[in-house]
Amino acid sequence: MEIRRALPHDFRELLHCLKMRSKYAVLLVFVVGLVIIEKENNFISRVSDKLKQSPQALVEANSTEASPAPAENGSLASLRELDAAFSQLRSHLRNITLQLAGDGDPGPRRHVLLMATTRTGSSFVGEFFNQQGSIFYLFEPLWHIERMVTFEPGGANAVGSALVYRDVLKQLLLCDLYILESFISPAPEGHLTPFMFRRGSSRSLCEEPVCTPSAKKVFEKYHCKNRRCGPLNITLAAEACRRKQHVALKTVRIRQLEFLQPLVEDPRLDVRIIQLVRDPRAVLASRMVAFSGKYETWKKWASEGEAPLREEEVQRLRGNCESIRLSAELGLRRPGWLRGRYMLVRYEDVARAPLQKAEEMYRFAGLPLTPQVEEWISKNTQAPRDGSGVYSTRKNSSEQFEKWRFSIPFKLAQVVQDACAPAMHLFGYKLASSPAALANRSFSLLEEAQPSWVT
Repeated sequence: MEIRRALPHDFRELLHCLKMRSKYAVLLVFVVGLVIIEKENNFISRVSDKLKQSPQALVEANSTEASPAPAENGSLASLRELDAAFSQLRSHLRNITLQLAGDGDPGPRRHVLLMATTRTGSSFVGEFFNQQGSIFYLFEPLWHIERMVTFEPGGANAVGSALVYRDVLKQLLLCDLYILESFISPAPEGHLTPFMFRRGSSRSLCEEPVCTPSAKKVFEKYHCKNRRCGPLNITLAAEACRRKQHVALKTVRIRQLEFLQPLVEDPRLDVRIIQLVRDPRAVLASRMVAFSGKYETWKKWASEGEAPLREEEVQRLRGNCESIRLSAELGLRRPGWLRGRYMLVRYEDVARAPLQKAEEMYRFAGLPLTPQVEEWISKNTQAPRDGSGVYSTRKNSSEQFEKWRFSIPFKLAQVVQDACAPAMHLFGYKLASSPAALANRSFSLLEEAQPSWVT
C-alpha cells in the first residue's frame, strides 16, 4: 500500500488505462473470432446445400447465387447446432459401417485380386465380393486395355501385355480410375463415359452418388441392371472407391503370377490373390457354347471329322494350361513375397459348397462375411436346373459343375487330357479312360482339395 501511494497519480492512471485496453483487446479478439467462425459456418452450410443439388442445379446456382446476408446474432447457437449435426453424422456413418462390415472393426484396407481365365466361373465367384457393401468391386476393367492395345501371343509381346496389365491394375487398386480413360473408346469427355464395360456387374458403379440422373439422347452401352443411371462419371467413381473400406477386382487377362510381384510388394497396397481354376475339359465345353464362332473347327472335327484339328489350336490350348499351372506352382511354393497372399480355388469346390468356400476366401482375405453375401449365395445357387444362361451368375451350382460331361464328345476330352495333363494332375482332375467313364456320374473326376492350396 505504501508503494502504491508513493507512485505518481499520472502513472497510476496509465496503468489503469493499459488494463482497460487489454480487456477491450481480448473482447475484440473474441468478437472477431466469433465472426470468423460464423462465416465458416455459413460457408459449410452453403457447401452442404450444394452437395445435395444435381450437377445441372450446381451450374445454375453458381451463375446466379448472391452472397448471403451475415447473421446478426446466434453465433454460439449455430456452432452448437453444427456440432450436433456433425455428431449425428458421425453416428450415422458408424452405424452404416457396422451394418456393412459386421459388429467388429473392419480392419485395414485390403485389395483382393480374383485371377482366372474365361469360362472358369469367375463372374459367379466375383459376386461373392461384389455383394459386400464395404468393397469397391470392378468387373473386368482390363477388357478396355485388351481392346486398345494389341499384342501377339508368345514371346516379348506376351511379356509386354503382362506389364501393361499389371501397371494399370496397380492404379485401379489405388482408386486411380482415370487410367482407364486412355483406353476407353470413344474417349471420355469431361471424365464422363457411357462405355464402361459391364458396368452393371459392379454394384459400386451403380450406387449413389456414382449413379447420376440419366441423360437424354445418351446411350449407355453397358447399363446398370436395377436402375437407370447416366453416363459414368469417373471422378465420382474414383471418389466412391476411396470411400469404400476395401477394393476387389476380377480379371481373366492376367495369367503370369510372377509379374505381380512389384504390385504385391507395393507398400500402398495389401494384396490378396485368389487364383480360380476349373477342369479344362469343362472350360473347353463352355467356350464352345459361349464363343461358338471361334470354335467352329473344334465342333466340326468332333461331330463330323471333316476338318482336321489344326495343330496351332492344340498348342494354344496347351499353352493356356501351362501358364495356369506355372502360376499355381509358383503360388503353392510360397515364395517370401507371396506368403500369406495367395490362395488356389477350384470352381468345382465352390459349386459344391459355395457358402463354405466363400467363408474360406473371406477369411483368407481378412474380410468379414456379411449377411448380404450369405443371402446372395443362398438365392443364387439354387436356381431351377434349366434357368441358367450362358453368362448368368444364378445357377443350381451342385447340378451345373458336371453338366459338361454330357455335352463334350470323348474325342475332345482326350485332346484336352493330352494337352493339359500336368495341370490336371496338379489341380486334382482325374482323366477319363473311356466314353462310359466320362458320362458316368458315379465315377468322380475330382480328387479332394488339398489344404496346402490356402497359404
